[in-house]
Amino acid sequence: MIGSTSTLSDVAFYVCTALDRAGITAVLTGGSAATFYAPDAYQSRDIDFVITVWAPNGERALLDAGFSREIDCYVHPSTIYPIEFPKGPLMVGDDMIKEWSTIRRGDELLNVLSPTDSCRDRLAAFLFWNDFSGLEQALAVCHARADVDLDRVRRWCQRTGHRKKWELLKARLRAR
Repeated sequence: MIGSTSTLSDVAFYVCTALDRAGITAVLTGGSAATFYAPDAYQSRDIDFVITVWAPNGERALLDAGFSREIDCYVHPSTIYPIEFPKGPLMVGDDMIKEWSTIRRGDELLNVLSPTDSCRDRLAAFLFWNDFSGLEQALAVCHARADVDLDRVRRWCQRTGHRKKWELLKARLRAR
């Protein structure tokens, strides 16, 4: 149940579970995935899911869960977090994401980018648009999660032509 004290993670679990029960696979992505992994370091103001498997009753699942549609998002009267569904496919840069983490909490589940892909997703804003807040979010995920595959992040940065920005990330990781 969503209430006024529900965290972003609480709402994400609730929504993902409702969608899953309706036959829809949705993956938490963007800043909301970074908040899931590093809630003390970064707070997203919305919840982004990319749909990877759709079912005809998808919107009904959200409406039945107490959400209403407002233009391009879904809102619930008991939470500050709007639910948004960026257009798929699920990608980080030009990499199609076909695997993600599925976290279980009691009878709820949450599909979320892996810690490594969440780091890469946030880092993409820095690599491609010089958005330093993306760098900070990527660093927050790295510091919160020991299982970020930094070698994979390094290879991705180099493959996309951003070796110098990788070096900055690496230096910032060492400095903390």
